Amino acid sequence: MATRILNKSHFGDPLDKGRTLTREQAMQLLADWVGNERLILHMRQVGALMGAWAIERESLSVDDAWRWELAGLLHDADWDRWPEEHCAKIVSELEQRHIDPEIIRAIASHGPAHFGVDPETRMDRMLYAFDELSGLVHAYSLMRPEGYAGMEVKGVRKRLKEKTFAANVSRDDIRDACERATIELDDLIAFIIRHQPSVTLS
Repeated sequence: MATRILNKSHFGDPLDKGRTLTREQAMQLLADWVGNERLILHMRQVGALMGAWAIERESLSVDDAWRWELAGLLHDADWDRWPEEHCAKIVSELEQRHIDPEIIRAIASHGPAHFGVDPETRMDRMLYAFDELSGLVHAYSLMRPEGYAGMEVKGVRKRLKEKTFAANVSRDDIRDACERATIELDDLIAFIIRHQPSVTLS
């Protein structure tokens, strides 16, 4: 991924705290902006992981979990049509729509080496942690005849060590994200294996 430094550290308006898109509005934005079904699947997968983590590991309410899910659902929304403006375009769009600054900031910080925004909140750090690893786990499922069924952490670990497998997935980002979130890699992999199969293209 090319460097697209955002040159800002504050996002949105504090007065918009708690404001979100509905699921219907979010999916309409993706329909309008994204033609690549695989990219939509990736964002839906990351969104589902974020929502599940918020409830299971952060003990958040359903409303707060939706905020987390929304950040995951929209984090790459501008990549398909405006790759050179990723992720400035979606940040600007959500600011114009007066969306909760925490959601916008999480999106802005999901690639600190690329956007120049360090993940600070728990939402920030988990979006960063799930993004690359989710993609690698999904790529692994596609090469297995049984897909996700019977997938084990050690199998994902093995693929992580193979630099030619899903070569576009940044191993450095995965390591950095786990350190920032203070989460063991195996725990994160196991969580993804458990929750990601429920999200499909259909």
